[in-house]
Amino acid sequence: MLIKIDPILNPDILYTLRSMGHGDRLVLCDSNFPAYSTNENVHRLDGVNISRAAQAILSVFPLDSFIPSPVQRMEIDGKPDEINEVHQELMDVVKEVSGSHWKVSSIERQKFYELANESFAVITTNETRPFGCFIFTKGVIKPDGNVWLLDS
Repeated sequence: MLIKIDPILNPDILYTLRSMGHGDRLVLCDSNFPAYSTNENVHRLDGVNISRAAQAILSVFPLDSFIPSPVQRMEIDGKPDEINEVHQELMDVVKEVSGSHWKVSSIERQKFYELANESFAVITTNETRPFGCFIFTKGVIKPDGNVWLLDS
C-alpha cells in the first residue's frame, strides 16, 4: 500500500499513468467500448463504474491547461448536446477532484474511436450505462507539485 494513492489504482495502471507525458491521451471507457480492438495498451478496472474510476485516476492525473478541453465525452448518437447521467457524474467528479475551471467537451462517436486508437492507453470499467466513454489529456506538473495552469 502507498500513502494517499487510491487502492483501486493497481501497479500496472500507476505505471501507465506515470509513463504518460504532456499531451498524451487516456481513454476511460464503459464495458461496451471495444477497448482491445482499439488500443494495444488496455487496463481493466473491474468492479467499478466510471465515476469511481475517474475519482481515482484524477487524484494523480494532471489535466492539460494548454488545450481548450482536456476532458472529452463521447456524444450520444444524433444528440450531440445531450448530457446523460454518466456524463453528468463524470463532469461532477472532474469539478470535485480537479477543480471547476476544466471544460468537458463532446466528440462524435466515430471520431472518439479514432482518437482512442491514437491514445496512450485505455482503462475499461464495469460501467454499463451507454456512452460512458471519456478521453483525458495529460497536463504538466510544476516543480512545486501543482498542476500547471496557463493563468498561473
